[in-house]
Amino acid sequence: MSYVDRDTYGIYKNRLSDEGPGPRLMGADTLLGNDVYNSKEEDLGDIKEIMLDMTTGKVAYAVLSFGGILSLGEKLFAVPWNALKLDTKNKRFTLDVDKERLESAPGFDPDRWPDMADETWANEVHSFYGTQPYTHETGTTRH
Repeated sequence: MSYVDRDTYGIYKNRLSDEGPGPRLMGADTLLGNDVYNSKEEDLGDIKEIMLDMTTGKVAYAVLSFGGILSLGEKLFAVPWNALKLDTKNKRFTLDVDKERLESAPGFDPDRWPDMADETWANEVHSFYGTQPYTHETGTTRH
């Protein structure tokens, strides 16, 4: 499913092109359920949730659902927001990770979410994806 399919308010109506969805700002609800692929055209899953840092107002992670059948055996992954790229042509996100490598990513059970504010956990996630925590982008630190 794409952000266009979930656009119940008409945010993107008459604003779509290959250059972008139109607005630089996108509705968070329209991004839930969006497919995530890698550069090899492998389906890596879909976005289940978007995690916001309430002290900075920044998007920290997209929670990616990967594996399992009909949610059985499903594993969730917190993917740093800055590791995802919007593919406006295919109306989905891309993540530069091979499917086999994603299987070894730090993940969690849907019934046992980690403390995503924990810096040790965050460092492990960012190290895996080769990204910097968003708090480093502006020089701010998490408290």
